[in-house]
Amino acid sequence: MAAADSTPDLSGVVSRSPEEIARVLGILAARAEPLRSNLAGGDLAFTSRLLHVDPGRAFIALEPSADPAANKALLARPRASFRAMAGGLHIEFAAAGPELAQHAGKPAIRMRFPDVMATKQRRAQERLEVQPQVPLHFVADAAGVISFDGYMVDISAGGIGFVQYSADITLEPGTVLKGCRIEVPGRAPVAVDLEVRYSCPLTLPEGRQTLRSGCRFVNPSEEVKALLGAFFRR
Repeated sequence: MAAADSTPDLSGVVSRSPEEIARVLGILAARAEPLRSNLAGGDLAFTSRLLHVDPGRAFIALEPSADPAANKALLARPRASFRAMAGGLHIEFAAAGPELAQHAGKPAIRMRFPDVMATKQRRAQERLEVQPQVPLHFVADAAGVISFDGYMVDISAGGIGFVQYSADITLEPGTVLKGCRIEVPGRAPVAVDLEVRYSCPLTLPEGRQTLRSGCRFVNPSEEVKALLGAFFRR
């Protein structure tokens, strides 16, 4: 088992406050910080900057990407997630309704004002990297509406980080996966609600596209706490 490292963890804040979202977007726009959205299962990257944040919090305007294919892919989506860095913090937000527009006489892509934003802070709890990485099978929601396979890469008292392989599953920050059953080989399955804190694309050494996500445990049961204890005793 490796020692805890210094990368950001799951202790960030998920906000749906229009005031807070507008404040952070204003910082990104003022600093002209790059934005990135990974599309087409990670095969395309839409890279841009914020041109304008509507004072009425109805819309935002983005600079078109230099890649026409990325612009086309974004405009074809009903909704997309964007990532940026500011002041050493990782910021992720989701926005919907992309359409071609004009801003200050120049081409722009207009989207509805974001309804959710996540910021990742530095680690507040010890996190252990899982070596070897543990295969997982998730059944999200008690009815089993969503299921996917992946593997755990780290674990803390507050949540887990994992990689999943399904390019068609997007886990946006703030999403709560109810009644997830986590199946770890060699142990009885445990059920827990998970709140997504962040998701970012990851390319494996062999070139395979995956998605890495961090989730916070929501009111973990005694069974989940026992699972945590088993890892931290190793």
